[in-house]
Amino acid sequence: MSSSKIIKRCQICNSEDTKEILNLGYLPSVNDFQEIKNDQKEQIFFPSKLIQCQNCKLVQLSCIVDKEILFPSSYPYTSSTTRILRDNFSELSQEVDELIKLDKKKLVCDIGSNDGNLLTYFLEKSKVVGITPEDIGNKAIEKGIPTIIDYFNKESSKKIIKNFGNPDVITATNVFAHIDNPNEVMGNISNLLKKDGLFIVEVHYLKSLIESNQYDTIYHEHMRYYSLECLNNLLSSHGFKIFNAKLINTHGGSIRVFASRSNEYKESNSFKQILEKEQEFLYKENNLFSYKDIVQKQKTELLQTLIDLKNENKTVFGIGAPSRGTTLMNFCGIDSSLVSYICEIKGSHKIGKFLPGTSIPVLDEEILFKEQPDYVLLLSWHISKELINNLKKKGLKSKFIIPLPEVRMI
Repeated sequence: MSSSKIIKRCQICNSEDTKEILNLGYLPSVNDFQEIKNDQKEQIFFPSKLIQCQNCKLVQLSCIVDKEILFPSSYPYTSSTTRILRDNFSELSQEVDELIKLDKKKLVCDIGSNDGNLLTYFLEKSKVVGITPEDIGNKAIEKGIPTIIDYFNKESSKKIIKNFGNPDVITATNVFAHIDNPNEVMGNISNLLKKDGLFIVEVHYLKSLIESNQYDTIYHEHMRYYSLECLNNLLSSHGFKIFNAKLINTHGGSIRVFASRSNEYKESNSFKQILEKEQEFLYKENNLFSYKDIVQKQKTELLQTLIDLKNENKTVFGIGAPSRGTTLMNFCGIDSSLVSYICEIKGSHKIGKFLPGTSIPVLDEEILFKEQPDYVLLLSWHISKELINNLKKKGLKSKFIIPLPEVRMI
């Protein structure tokens, strides 16, 4: 059985009328961290071409990788470690409470619940249940959050209904673009959610991706890159109406939409405003199809910066090994001759392994403060302000390289 498949049709409307936006070449699975040993295992690299459906405007990757490869049970990501996400989820729970007045009779279900971060903010006021395929879901169970360790599908939806009932609220934050077959996903959500229930989705926003030059968030976990127009097309085809939309700062720029099959919610002005600005930016200004020129320019600048520093005998370490870092380092062709190590916070599952697709070791960040390299490359550049403040407080004296949206040295 093949570990991936090339698709030439739109994942939503099945149209074959697609247009290429950007080609990042071949990239590894961003979570294929191999232990540091004498011999590295062979890694599989997959095509990473971004295309847009000219019918329903969906932007998607043209290659789908098997979910067992992308989301193994040992999946290392934990959402609770990021303050920005914690703050975001706290805000989300308050907005839900204002809309439906949470109580202990109401059930909130989170798809892709990970370690239960989001549901901890609902736990006091309502019943909760999470679903996630990774072993990290056991951490949520330890927190008192009922969690089904499984992929979200028809069978796992039935488990939720049987054991907990139909949810009043379903959330899908930073997961909606990760699951194959969006129409099937929406069908399962429709069957699971109460008829007058609330569906909330957060996704990395296409306009933000291009506006902030975040090509590093393009990897195979993210099968689709949603505009508000496209989200609206998908949800409305399944009987849902988006009544509110909000731009949020998670993952470098996301969008949160509220949808329901009920008519009791009034459509907000922000929905129309965001849609209008999106249309202007993506199409009238032609930023979507001129994006590849910006990406190539940044790649050249970053590589040249690192080569110049090497020629000056300057030492460069990386800090943070997020999924986006794998795309950046592989696409730009950065190896251990340019960046000696990637440093992660103590306790990270990634320590003692190689950054996928490279021979760059991921080490405990204590080496950063011990060796004080000349420069530190921020791979989690979208939270650079928070990172730099924390590192300086811990005693780091190095200068910083912020790779995106353009190369800066501070």
